[in-house]
Amino acid sequence: MNTVLRHKGWTWGFRSTVLLYFIVLIVLPIIGVYANSFSEGWSNFAESIMDPIAWKAVLLTVRLAVVAAIINVVLGTMIAWVLTRYRFVGRSFLNSLVDLPFALPTAVGGLMIMLLLGPISAVGKLAESMGFEIVFHQPAIVIAMTFVTFPFVIRAVQPLLEEIDPSEEEASYTMGASKARTFMQVILPSMAPGMISGGMLAFSRALAEFGAVVLVAGNIPGRTLTASVFIYGEIESDNPTGAAAVSVLLLTLSFLILWLINLVQMRGRRR
Repeated sequence: MNTVLRHKGWTWGFRSTVLLYFIVLIVLPIIGVYANSFSEGWSNFAESIMDPIAWKAVLLTVRLAVVAAIINVVLGTMIAWVLTRYRFVGRSFLNSLVDLPFALPTAVGGLMIMLLLGPISAVGKLAESMGFEIVFHQPAIVIAMTFVTFPFVIRAVQPLLEEIDPSEEEASYTMGASKARTFMQVILPSMAPGMISGGMLAFSRALAEFGAVVLVAGNIPGRTLTASVFIYGEIESDNPTGAAAVSVLLLTLSFLILWLINLVQMRGRRR
């Protein structure tokens, strides 16, 4: 009996600790952002959201994050395919490099982009001679977002590729299907949940990117000013309500994305 009571007490204590940790580090800060954004009333919230600079910053961030997510879905799926289906020298090393953006501070990623593609670099000088620039313009923002979200699609697709039963592909070939048809009807449906969820995670992460973007964007309102940098500027300008209002937009969008990811994963498990 004492053993049972001790077991129940330990379980209750463990659950309570985890729940308290979750509430203090996640729930309370989120509630604080929402409360701060509406602290001066709905009219002030609407005014902050409809501010032309804020609105353009949010729209620009969403648009460029979509571009970065699409790039990651295409390239990430190809890289996951190569790392899973082929054996070659250096494969393990390349596989470990996939997670490098997770380990590096994002500001370091921004610095790398500046050094490789900036005006003083060989690539930057070549681009300038062709009549366009990369750093301090929107292409640099897309590159920064793509870099920091690079692992998501790869790590979401890899396990799905590994779980595909080779006999299904062999059966498709036996029935006379071409490689292209086998890929479209057998392999792609198995990879699709990972591609979708990984792309959504990449999009959600790109929305919030600050460290790499602030170094390479130029931060020109209406042209290269992203939402995260705008929020930072509002805090520096002693306008936390305006910063919280834009943060609420990003938070709500991120919640919707996470809900969709959950839905996609649940449907994938049912299949």
